[in-house]
Amino acid sequence: MRYPCSGVILSGGLNSRMGGQNKAFLSVGHQRILDRLFNTFDGLFEEVLLVTNDPLQYLSWDALIVSDLFPVRSSLTGIHSGLFHASAPHIFVTACDTPFLSRSLIKRLLEEIEPKWDVIIPVTEEGRQPLCAIYSKRCMKPIDHQLENQDPKIIRFFPKVKVKEVSDAQIRAADPDLLSFFNINTPDDLAIAERIFAESISGGDRS
Repeated sequence: MRYPCSGVILSGGLNSRMGGQNKAFLSVGHQRILDRLFNTFDGLFEEVLLVTNDPLQYLSWDALIVSDLFPVRSSLTGIHSGLFHASAPHIFVTACDTPFLSRSLIKRLLEEIEPKWDVIIPVTEEGRQPLCAIYSKRCMKPIDHQLENQDPKIIRFFPKVKVKEVSDAQIRAADPDLLSFFNINTPDDLAIAERIFAESISGGDRS
């Protein structure tokens, strides 16, 4: 890796549409999503941080467990906490409910890290993907200002920093079906994930 980067998993959602179940602990293909993410992260990062406001649930994982610094619960507060606590100047961020995150896609994004970029973000036909992206510590000040104004929308601070967009075509070269961006919010999503996993068994593991 040319430039140091920490891996950050956000696990602070309310899980309301899953009946209060912790999505990180849901199983896809007989493996918890959080375990799948740790396997995907293995060897890619100098350290792994897990952002949660319920740290006692995660003590068995080999990660730096940190909590939000701002009282408003949102993905942006999780990104802020990851940046604050990370030892590396950049962090890669994902959510705890993404069972098919691709190592190849992460590597592709890591290749784009340069000192001049503050955000490196995939852009698909559905738009920017801020929860599968890289952020530099220079993002902290504009995020601080935004959270102080109780604005949790991630991309709102982007005009204040230098953003590198990775195109749909570039992303598909690493993740042809864009499954890295599939996340589980409902029981129906979980059923779809199980079907995707079952169909992929003959094709091998996600790379």
